[in-house]
Amino acid sequence: MIDISESVMQFFLAFVVVGPLLGAAAALLPAPPGLKGKSPEQAVLRHGVTVTGAVLIAAIVLALGFDHDQPSKMQATTDISWIPALDVRIHLGIDGISLPLLVLTALLTFLSALYSYFKMPAGPSTKAFVPLLLLLESGTLATFAVLDLLLFFLAFETVLIPMYFLIARWGGEGRAAAAWKFILYTLLGSVVMLLGLLLIGLKAGTFDMVALATDNGRSLTTTVQVIAVLAIGIGLAVKTPMWPLHTWLPDAHTAAPTVGSVLLAGVLLKMGTYGFVRIVLPIAPDGFHTFAPYLAAFAVVGIIYGSLACLALAKPGAQGDLKRLIAYSSVGHMGFVLLGIASTTPTGVNGALFANIAHGLITGLLFFLVGALKDRTGSTDLDTLAEESGAALYGKAPRLGGLLAFGAVASLGLPGLAGFWGEMLALFGAFRPAADLHRGAFLTFMAIAAFGTLLTAAYMLAVVRRVCMGALPQDAPKTTDVHAYEFAAWTPLVALTVFAGLWPKALLGLTDPAVQQLLAGGPR
Repeated sequence: MIDISESVMQFFLAFVVVGPLLGAAAALLPAPPGLKGKSPEQAVLRHGVTVTGAVLIAAIVLALGFDHDQPSKMQATTDISWIPALDVRIHLGIDGISLPLLVLTALLTFLSALYSYFKMPAGPSTKAFVPLLLLLESGTLATFAVLDLLLFFLAFETVLIPMYFLIARWGGEGRAAAAWKFILYTLLGSVVMLLGLLLIGLKAGTFDMVALATDNGRSLTTTVQVIAVLAIGIGLAVKTPMWPLHTWLPDAHTAAPTVGSVLLAGVLLKMGTYGFVRIVLPIAPDGFHTFAPYLAAFAVVGIIYGSLACLALAKPGAQGDLKRLIAYSSVGHMGFVLLGIASTTPTGVNGALFANIAHGLITGLLFFLVGALKDRTGSTDLDTLAEESGAALYGKAPRLGGLLAFGAVASLGLPGLAGFWGEMLALFGAFRPAADLHRGAFLTFMAIAAFGTLLTAAYMLAVVRRVCMGALPQDAPKTTDVHAYEFAAWTPLVALTVFAGLWPKALLGLTDPAVQQLLAGGPR
């Protein structure tokens, strides 16, 4: 920890939230003269790298200046009255729960901007692409930093428009239908969620998330809590996505450009599960405990359903799309996150938060790799990759094949890598759930989820076998191996996946005290 004053921390947190928004506005201005041989498109892309890089540096400074001895305490807080009539405040702050998500978002957005500088997706002008990317970053970072229910909703909704246009304008085949499906599902879920947020704020007399969490539901009747949890939970479940509200996700991932898929899986899905931990669990605990068994049941169905869908896509002759397969795998992985949260125990919730970060790192890497395969082969169809362009990838492009295998074994939860700890802790949470939950039911959920880990290993290893292994004909054309810019974009994800797997305390040391405090009555 570096000793940084509270006022400086406040500035950096405000910059992290507002900086991308100012950068988006600047990107829309006319390009200045004297670009020194750079085209206007390159200048705008370079601007995106600069802004996201500055935001990443600010997020790292926040992490270094964070008081790791008090991770349950809200730090770098700003609290300014905004709409006095509704007692809505510009309230910002970070604790051990939100800080890792803030840094993950800043990192993935910077890597996406860097990747796009060298490999811009086909579509309209970069004059629109870069501002949309920065607006998406600002909305996501604000979601993890704001401490007011209405501000949370505004930030939650801000990300929908830029992601819609990233899919609809820079996506691949079927992008228009996928974008509409994405926006309709998430908007309808958000309308229901807004009603729940308003119900809590009006009944409790405040929209301040810290005050509401500290109150721990004492000012809300059980009936109000149940209704609020149902309404808010639907909106969050759509974004997570939870089975059976997941159907927009495979289409969106299949059609999205590479960086769109990276950010959608690595960051946007985390907003839903974060809302469960930050809002629903501490603010309406009685209502959440009512629905916890049902949430766990939907979670384990999602784990098995997602895994079976992946196995079906991985079969030879199934014409399965590799991006679609990874999208369905996300349904299963987020099922483990929801199972951990549903246990309402420190072990389970810590596992859910760890799995959130691990999924962002690993799935972000996988979507980068699939994008690279498509750039080289022109397809993400597994049959095409296995039979024509991608067979024996180890021989054609050994570094690319090795990275794909690494991402696959990390995703299946190999011990020693980040994917292992989140799923394991979520299973331990289900093994011994909160005292008021039916242990027999949760033991059943745990057993089903554990079987899902075997299915995950089966389809991931099938993908590696089909794409990476095989005899390499002597006259087979070489595939371009990893470029320098790809190496720069992927190395941090590989390194952090290994680091989190070997030293889980680095993350759990942040989340555990904050989770303990949250379950006991909210942050102070």
